[in-house]
Amino acid sequence: MPDILVVIHVQGVEKFSKPKYKDSENEKEETPIMVFRREHKDLRKDGESWMKKTADSYTITAALIITIVFAAAITVPGGNDNSGKANYATNPGFYVFMISDAIALFTSTTSLLLFLSILTARYREEDFLYRLPLRLILGLAMLFLSVTSMMVAFSATLYLTYGEGRTWILIPVAALTCLPIASFVTLQLPLLIELINSTYYHRIFSKHGFHRIK
Repeated sequence: MPDILVVIHVQGVEKFSKPKYKDSENEKEETPIMVFRREHKDLRKDGESWMKKTADSYTITAALIITIVFAAAITVPGGNDNSGKANYATNPGFYVFMISDAIALFTSTTSLLLFLSILTARYREEDFLYRLPLRLILGLAMLFLSVTSMMVAFSATLYLTYGEGRTWILIPVAALTCLPIASFVTLQLPLLIELINSTYYHRIFSKHGFHRIK
């Protein structure tokens, strides 16, 4: 992840400068914020490019999950009777499928909207402070919930279709369900932690020995 999510904190720079310097101009009639933006123009472009590529990749994933869980909600496991009621409506496993599929659909849709808002953002310097990282953090969290719920719904479908009366099948199904969830956490959790740390627990100034000027 580019350092723009940490370095471009204009408010953080202002905390370590005297107030009278905030609106002062140099020989080119540039204020500190104008100089800051000019010096970090390339860094902002790199951050924008990385953010768009990341959001675009997750958008495809969220859209695929929406398609899968929406189709699963229409074609419920076991089918429907003549009245349109699900054949497994009284089975506890069907409630697990219904709830998890609904959660997967709602969270993946929310995740998709968050990633789309990143792609259509204006990408101003101040947006990198909290707005864009927060959207990416929430989008990743919603995507994780949707992946988890989707796997639970799929496992419930397997049990309803093939495991009725065979409780031993729950063990291998649960183990296999944990595999993609663990893979997602292992691969994406470091990015999520880095985003949270750089956004809310950044120590770039204290780490370099700077102190607030009063």
